[in-house]
Amino acid sequence: MSPFINTDSQIILLILALWTLPWKIYSLWLASKSNQRVWFIALVLLNTFGILEIIYIFIISKKKWADVKTSLLNFLSPKKK
Repeated sequence: MSPFINTDSQIILLILALWTLPWKIYSLWLASKSNQRVWFIALVLLNTFGILEIIYIFIISKKKWADVKTSLLNFLSPKKK
C-alpha cells in the first residue's frame, strides 16, 4: 500500500482546489478593497472550501450574482488597448 494519496483522492482534491480558488481570490480582493482587515485575515487563514468566502461575498459585501458574474467576466476577458 502506497503512503501517497491515491488517484481518486487526488482528483477530489483538485476539484476542491479549483472550486475554492476563485471564491478565495474574489473574496480577498473585496475585503482588501473595502479595508476589512479582520475579514481578509480570516479568509486567508481559514480553509472552508469556499463556504466562508461565499458568505462574505454575498452576505457581508452584499454582492448580487450579477455583480460577481460581471467581475469575473471582466477579469477573464482580454484587455483591449
